[in-house]
Amino acid sequence: MDREATRPGGDKRPDTPPPAGRPGPGGGAAFLLAQLGAHAAERFAQRIAELDLTPAQAGLLRLLVQNPGRSQRELADALGMPPSRFVPFADGLEQRGLIERRRNAEDRRLYALHLTDQGLALLGRLRDTALAHEQDVTQSLTPEEHAQLTALLTRIAAQQQLTPGVHPGYRTLRGR
Repeated sequence: MDREATRPGGDKRPDTPPPAGRPGPGGGAAFLLAQLGAHAAERFAQRIAELDLTPAQAGLLRLLVQNPGRSQRELADALGMPPSRFVPFADGLEQRGLIERRRNAEDRRLYALHLTDQGLALLGRLRDTALAHEQDVTQSLTPEEHAQLTALLTRIAAQQQLTPGVHPGYRTLRGR
């Protein structure tokens, strides 16, 4: 079924996809990625607020489970956060019993951060929330389409030199 769109001046034309490489009336792929990304990020932030987490806190928990014992400086750099801002940020998570600081065995001037058992339990709930979010955002896709979209977006992210697993609100480009 051809839908028709009304152009300025009342002209009608079939609503067909734009030629390859040219954005349609709703924007091109880059615009749609930005639009969906902003929407998905906002919805995710709302979901994890129920866990009393912000996206930055969730990112730190994910970094610590992947690489336990990293220094505060390394973690601040990974999140693109000034070290002076990172310390009170980590203090809040430590006060909640989610992370702990331990003296670095190789350099006693540094602290290594680790998840606590409570932090690991919250991370499990965060994973469940992230899975529900993924399913909600991609519910209009078949499993095959979901896999294809993920593969295509992974390829684009690699071409743009984005760091895998790091949210764009943090440091994203390798070597920057």
